[in-house]
Amino acid sequence: MEAVECGYFRAFVEDIAPGAIYRYRLDGQKERPDPVSRYQPQGVHGPSQVVDNRFGWNDGSWRGLPLEKYVLYELHVGTFTPQGTFAAIIPRIAVLKDLGVTAIEVMPVSQFPGNRNWGYDGVYPYAVQASYGGPAALKELVDACHQQGIAVVLDVVYNHLGPEGNYLSDFGSYFTDVYRTPWGEAINFDGSGSDEVRRYFIENALQWVTDFHMDALRLDAVHAIVDPSARPFLEELGVAVHEKAKELKREIYLFPESDRNDARFVNSREIGGWGLDAVWTDDFHHSLHVLLTGEQDGYYRDFHGIDDLARSYRQGFVYTGQYSKFRQRRHGNSSERIPAKRMIVFAQNHDQVGNRRVGDRLAQTLSFDQLKLAAGVLLLSPYIPLLFMGEEYGESAPFQYFVSHGDPALIEAVRHGRKEEFARFGWNDDIPDPQDEQTFLHSRLKWELQAHGHHRILWQFYQELLRLRHAVPSLARLDKDNLEVESFTHHNVLLVRRWDTSSRVLAAFHLDSAPTEVALPVPAGRWKKILDSTENRWAGRGSQTPTVLLSPGEARLSMSAWAFVILVEMADEE
Repeated sequence: MEAVECGYFRAFVEDIAPGAIYRYRLDGQKERPDPVSRYQPQGVHGPSQVVDNRFGWNDGSWRGLPLEKYVLYELHVGTFTPQGTFAAIIPRIAVLKDLGVTAIEVMPVSQFPGNRNWGYDGVYPYAVQASYGGPAALKELVDACHQQGIAVVLDVVYNHLGPEGNYLSDFGSYFTDVYRTPWGEAINFDGSGSDEVRRYFIENALQWVTDFHMDALRLDAVHAIVDPSARPFLEELGVAVHEKAKELKREIYLFPESDRNDARFVNSREIGGWGLDAVWTDDFHHSLHVLLTGEQDGYYRDFHGIDDLARSYRQGFVYTGQYSKFRQRRHGNSSERIPAKRMIVFAQNHDQVGNRRVGDRLAQTLSFDQLKLAAGVLLLSPYIPLLFMGEEYGESAPFQYFVSHGDPALIEAVRHGRKEEFARFGWNDDIPDPQDEQTFLHSRLKWELQAHGHHRILWQFYQELLRLRHAVPSLARLDKDNLEVESFTHHNVLLVRRWDTSSRVLAAFHLDSAPTEVALPVPAGRWKKILDSTENRWAGRGSQTPTVLLSPGEARLSMSAWAFVILVEMADEE
């Protein structure tokens, strides 16, 4: 190969057909797969394979969705269906659309070692996991989603590469020992040779949005990307992707996932931000989880009650510079100026479930009434909601951490690391073995549950909440300005008022195990009940709220344990 500038080498080879396998030989000695391999059919240690990038797309009229239309549904390809493939997801798309989902978020699919992994151990960022079906099958999934009006978000990892099959350092200065991550060597985004490292990852993002027609990228754990340079990598990435979106005439977004509560990720570049599109909001989950479960271990020790949930409902972050006992330092900055459509909230996700000792979901610990309440708090918020696969029908299977590494020393290191991580939460009992195939198999969804009993009722409940979210103008509009939130601490009641020019909605949530009667400031007028979680149709004890509520400016509501009600103001002619 011929050396060219900036550390690149090139050669032109004739008559190479798709399906041909190849490696690079470095300095006449080491043989390595291609660092920008598009396909690794024999795994992370095998040769790369030439692929034909052509594909017969049927989504020519697809332009993407506006942010405020996003209802995210996070799924893991390997456990979403018994087959664990891209192709097996396609028949489920219509079911998700019927539920009210508008976008699926696929956990990482870059080639990882073995056949089972969460995806965050990927070592070939450009190659699509062979056991899921490879690149053509991923394109077929995206194309099928777009034909049904469903956007596709891909989870990508730019903070580290996995430990097994990671040969990237043989090709250049991709890593740095100046910084560390909890999962592996930190990426060199700011040191000597970093210009081409940044280009490597930016070109990867552009591959996903051009070759695979992705509508958005979830950027995993961006708090582990260290780059103090004058133009941070994340800003450069955002500019490149947004320019490509204009060129393609499509709506394409970047969703940074971070635990830092840092508004700069989504603030505009004009005011010193990095101009990304919507940020994860862990505080919403933490405050709701503590109220539902009473847990106070680990980072949950920073959250205490209904006032925290009200604060998150009102502005997004709870911690905006206050002292955090868990971190033992001040944490966060203000989210007041972040528009509601630029914040993503959830009651469950792969991290918050899978990083528990046994991977237990809320459905395994909460009552049916609590599950309905969690759905209401999430889906009636003014933010972008995210559901975790199976949440919508109360999936009973856990979602546990699993790997299929080939190195015995690495396997033991992973087992030890999990035990150390859980010790921070005081979880010292037996931990499922990540390497054991049964850990993976136990995490597969049990789709048959969806059709029966309370599982079916819960699915219909989520469907009705999402229908209201789309149909009622004041709920469809993601806006902090037309929002009032009030907490009634002694009753553990959260009162939310949302409005626009055509409708006014009031929702009262009772997050307590004992019934209560509370006087609430309901604006004067006639209010119609449009949903009550205690109604018989939702397997409740029976509603105590009248169908039409006449309010002189205050109303007394009798609220059952773990219940909520939604009221909409009636027009004079109704």
